[in-house]
Amino acid sequence: MHKFSLSGLSVLMALALALWEWVFFFRPAGFEWAVPSPLGLDLPWIIFIYLSFQLISIPFAVGAARERFIGVIDGMASLVPLGLTLVVIFGRPELLDTSERWGAAILLLCVAAADLFGGYAINIALSRRMMDVAGPAPA
Repeated sequence: MHKFSLSGLSVLMALALALWEWVFFFRPAGFEWAVPSPLGLDLPWIIFIYLSFQLISIPFAVGAARERFIGVIDGMASLVPLGLTLVVIFGRPELLDTSERWGAAILLLCVAAADLFGGYAINIALSRRMMDVAGPAPA
């Protein structure tokens, strides 16, 4: 039996956000319950939970990572919500028929970019600290 790691859960959360974005932008029949018409506070809470978990879990996942493969998949999974939002904004702007939907698309784009680049920056900072790149401090 396989156990989920923080990186595995992070991948699942990125894919879940991408699935929610797909439902939000393309609204397939039967999923109206997942996206309320006035966004109100629902979208910021979804984004807050997603981004806070993604960025706070990095230090815990970096130290415990035994395999680099899941780390690579974790980093690549953050591209899925970003790519979906970019496709909607630049490829299918007709789906953004209201100012609310444009605002949500821009917000989701910024969150996906912050997740991707923030995660990358935190990983670089932690890997330098672990490898002691700067060398010993002078006495």
